Order: sequence, then C-alpha cells, then structure tokens
Amino acid sequence: MTYRVGNGFDVHAFSDDSDRPLVLGGVAFEAETALVGHSDADVIAHACAEAILGAAGLGDLGRHFPDDDPALRGSDSVELLSDVAAMAREAGWSVVNIDCSVVLERPRISQHKERMQQRLSAAVGGPVTVKGRRPEGLGALGRSEGVMCFAVALLEGA
Repeated sequence: MTYRVGNGFDVHAFSDDSDRPLVLGGVAFEAETALVGHSDADVIAHACAEAILGAAGLGDLGRHFPDDDPALRGSDSVELLSDVAAMAREAGWSVVNIDCSVVLERPRISQHKERMQQRLSAAVGGPVTVKGRRPEGLGALGRSEGVMCFAVALLEGA
C-alpha cells in the first residue's frame, strides 16, 4: 500500500447578507451570521476538499470549482467534497481519514459536531473528525470577523 498526506486550509469572513445561512461541516446554523463566498462558504468542507486534492496530487479546489463560475453560485460544499472524493477514487486513492481544526470565536460548534462528522464522513467515504478551536480574542478571528479551518487527509492507494 501507498499512503499520501494532504493538508487543506480555508478561511471566510462573516457576511452582511441576512438572507444567507451559515453552513459549517454541512450543517446549517440557525440565527447565525453567514460567511461570504461564491458557494455556501462552508470552510470545513472546503478545507477537507483541499486536503484530499493535495494528497491525491489533483491540484486545488479553485482549479476544479472556480469561484467565478456562475453555475456554482450557492453550491452545497458537501456535494463538492463528495465530488472531490470521487475524483480521488478515480485516481486510485481512498480516504483513510481526515482531521479538521476549526478556528472561530462564534458560533460554538460542540452541539453540532456529531452531525458535521456524519455528513462529512458520508461525503468522503471515510472518517472525518472536527474539533473547534477558539482564538481567545486574538486577531481578526478573535474579533469574530470570520472562520478558518485546517484539515489533514490521509489517503491510501494501491
């Protein structure tokens, strides 16, 4: 067996658009400020996709899903993640696991973590863990200006 590791990163600022939902890890957070983005701006799904693409040597998310493509406006990022996992499988790779660290002051994700992990794991065909990390008031994220996520993916191939 051959193993490859990829890392992913994504960050989005909070939006002023009150009609837009906040989506993290494929879960909608009611009554929370959404993130700015061409798709649903799900930083967790985006970081996972970037990690898979990197490990599989398939480029980056923008190459496959450009943010200036009108057909992708408002896209469900978990569906894009599922597409990325399928691309990796077509290239001979399978997801062993993905580990994510989400950096944010708000909202608190602990009560939604299990559902996020279930949605993300189903999309990639392997276990995904999600951990919340607070920036303790430091910098833009500490001032609740946005959300950032780091992800590491381990892929296995023949």
